[in-house]
Amino acid sequence: MTDLAGKYKTYRLISPFKNRIFTSDPANVEYILKTNFENYGKGEYNYYILKDLLGDGIFTVDGDKWREQRKLSSHDFSTRVLRDFSSVVFRKNAAKFANILSEAVKSNKIVDIQVSP
Repeated sequence: MTDLAGKYKTYRLISPFKNRIFTSDPANVEYILKTNFENYGKGEYNYYILKDLLGDGIFTVDGDKWREQRKLSSHDFSTRVLRDFSSVVFRKNAAKFANILSEAVKSNKIVDIQVSP
């Protein structure tokens, strides 16, 4: 799929039971997710296969239910909440990294920072 998206910005996969269109073209993505969002719902098929796992949440519903879920979740994705969360995550990971470097210095070891421990 990644190779196809690299070669063709928008393409269609046809199978006996379902046809799907995929796009990685920024103009198409903006059109679908912003400009003409109302015409590109997730549909009943996706709701049916995801409802047991995700319920009537923002990732499964369309229309008025989606708007209600979007309004509720928008508070969780405010700039302040995301900034505060990312600060906590950064501090936690920075502390881990500092400990790894400290241990390496104590034992006189080389640390490859491009490889996850």
